[in-house]
Amino acid sequence: MPSRALVLFSGGQDSTTCLAWALARYDHVETIGFDYGQRHRVEMDCRHTVLQGLRAQFPAWRAKLGEDHVLDLALLGQISDTALTQDKAIEMQASGLPSSFVPGRNLIFFTFAAAVAYRRGLDVLVGGMCETDFSGYPDCRDNTMKAMQLALSLGLDARMVVETPLMWIDKADTWRLAQQLGGDALVQLIVEDTHTCYLGDRATQHAWGRGCGSCPACELRRRGHEAFVAGRA
Repeated sequence: MPSRALVLFSGGQDSTTCLAWALARYDHVETIGFDYGQRHRVEMDCRHTVLQGLRAQFPAWRAKLGEDHVLDLALLGQISDTALTQDKAIEMQASGLPSSFVPGRNLIFFTFAAAVAYRRGLDVLVGGMCETDFSGYPDCRDNTMKAMQLALSLGLDARMVVETPLMWIDKADTWRLAQQLGGDALVQLIVEDTHTCYLGDRATQHAWGRGCGSCPACELRRRGHEAFVAGRA
């Protein structure tokens, strides 16, 4: 069975939950992040805070948590005319996709992650893609991830497993999964230290975390947290 994983880790709620999931499942786990000129680049700083928190609060996971890798993918931001990489309003486009969609982002992320995993002897790639509670991004779909697993395994001539533990659950269940994996300590770490807001707002504190409260990412996170809290009452 695969025992060494690389988690695509942005510093957000979903990728932090996926990191906890991988730490509970695999013997050795490394992380990788991408600096691609995103407007919410503050997430890059949050990554370090979250990793420090996991190491400090979860000794069993600390023993499994290995090296963190950060790749400079500024070219992606330069060729992407989107609301995540430019100062633009987040709105629906004629294509039916929101202007926050960065074409090819996850495909590029997985390709570079696979190259790092291959070099490091890691056989599992873990991502927080979800087809249940998402913005309609085509590179978050289950079929896309299955196709990536096949293409990467063939292209590297090595078995590469792509795991997406959040694919079929909504945001409320993502909060519940964090609770199951790390209890109230992990839930609180996600509230305090992870970043989801597309606009990069860290000044405004809410019950569910920091963010503008009105962008699509904040709205999804808020609704999920409210349902999660209601389910515990």
